[in-house]
Amino acid sequence: MEMIELKQSTKCIQAGYSPKNGESRMIPIVQSTTFKYDTSEDMGKLFDLEADGYFYTRLQNPTNDYVAKKICELEGGSAAMLTSSGQAANFYAVFNIANCGDHVICSSSIYGGTYNLFNVTMRKMGIDFTFLSPDCSMEELEAAFRSNTKCVFGETIANPALIVFDIESWAEKAHEHGVPLIVDNTFATPINCRPIEWGCDIVTHSTTKYMDGHDATVGGCIVDGGHFDWMAHADKFPGLTTPDESYHGVTYAEKFGKEGAFITKCTSQLMRDFGSIQAPMNAYMLNLGLESLHVRMPRHCENALKVAEYLEANDKVTWVNYPSLPSNKYYERAQKYMPNGTCGVVSFGIKGGRKKAEEFMRHLKVAMIATHVADAHTCVLHPASSTHRQMNDEELIAGGVGPDLIRLSVGIEDIEDILADLQQAFDQI
Repeated sequence: MEMIELKQSTKCIQAGYSPKNGESRMIPIVQSTTFKYDTSEDMGKLFDLEADGYFYTRLQNPTNDYVAKKICELEGGSAAMLTSSGQAANFYAVFNIANCGDHVICSSSIYGGTYNLFNVTMRKMGIDFTFLSPDCSMEELEAAFRSNTKCVFGETIANPALIVFDIESWAEKAHEHGVPLIVDNTFATPINCRPIEWGCDIVTHSTTKYMDGHDATVGGCIVDGGHFDWMAHADKFPGLTTPDESYHGVTYAEKFGKEGAFITKCTSQLMRDFGSIQAPMNAYMLNLGLESLHVRMPRHCENALKVAEYLEANDKVTWVNYPSLPSNKYYERAQKYMPNGTCGVVSFGIKGGRKKAEEFMRHLKVAMIATHVADAHTCVLHPASSTHRQMNDEELIAGGVGPDLIRLSVGIEDIEDILADLQQAFDQI
């Protein structure tokens, strides 16, 4: 029987797991570290990657795989894996193909934690990074490539700068140099943007954000688009195209092809050695969030647009940044990649700078000061003194995160309550 292509809203609920007759309707929580086999030969086939199955949850777990498969189908990928956090997902995605002595090109407007991971920690591992403005010319991007460049990295919508990444242009340039484009799609989610359709090769997520949506679970995900031909660039990616002596001499790109090589290596090698697995209970709770993602995202975007319009008309506000505002610098690009909405995050500045921003935030009642972003609650944050405090003013400005920036993550509460809360806070400063 020919399979029909389900809509995104149906995939949110049904993709990844199809219970058989009499089985649990919800995905089962396989809360076990280990799995029993009848013979050593049966288990040996798993270790040799000759058979499907599970032997230790540090590498894989059925609950996690059901949820990863759902996200994979939502993104239109070929294979996916869950990680313990979004940070782990970004680390694994890059480290899977870039080793000591290699080079990575990265948008300078990315989440502060990712910037620190790349610019500090991974540099200590011998990987060099070149950070470029996401608005750089293609000539500037071209000039950044080196013979040892292994991938290009960006965010669909930068957190918290809200710069919309030109996925298609950067993908074309990456492919001209025989390297993949990795895109963190956390803020847009596959409901609003599917980067693989625009030429991206590997998608990452902090599932902690909109995918979970309820402040309940930390997690990450990596999705391989399955289109990048590793063997065509075999000299650049020996980890995928030559035998892995640490795993029975398997050559991932030969054995698992374009569709499965990247995720299989990431699981068999990196998850084995680093163990940043998502707990099965967390994966189960993430799945509950995914089931309503298609309902929540339009509400986030609708509320955020109304908040952005309110802020734009407020004489105490010096600037407003929201990609879905017609006046926004990235409006046309946002319409190209995300015609149905961008995200629920709005950034803005207040007259009086950092001091007034902190005073304004103290008066908010509905919006809560929290490090978190992109969930059902309306949250507010001053990144320069929290998530991005490791960056100096020059780095903040280069990353699109000025010292006066307030990040407002608009939730799915009643919009009248959100607007009234903002107004009463403004009235007191």
